Amino acid sequence: MNHNQAIEVLETISELYPRKFDITERVAKILIPKLLKMDFDGVIGKLSDYAVSNPFPPTVSDIAVYPPEENRHLERMKEWEEEAAEVSDEVRKLFLKKLNSLAEEKSDES
Repeated sequence: MNHNQAIEVLETISELYPRKFDITERVAKILIPKLLKMDFDGVIGKLSDYAVSNPFPPTVSDIAVYPPEENRHLERMKEWEEEAAEVSDEVRKLFLKKLNSLAEEKSDES
């Protein structure tokens, strides 16, 4: 969410709850930084759902929707798969042979 969208969220709350939610400079300074971390469309959707069934203004936690965190693990796995696809069959067979040999050695030690 950008700054203008955060202001739009606050203005929407003010319009939905006249005389119950005033946007002061102090309120804006406190809430806008929190709203900037959120997903605009998700917040507007939750605000809409909230307003239908609640006569009082929401707290930030009532309407909070955060964008999903990027999953670096999946990205790294794709990179590894691409790298593995470039390895020749000969190298793969050699690796598998050494891996099996190591596994047998370790099982004999136990």
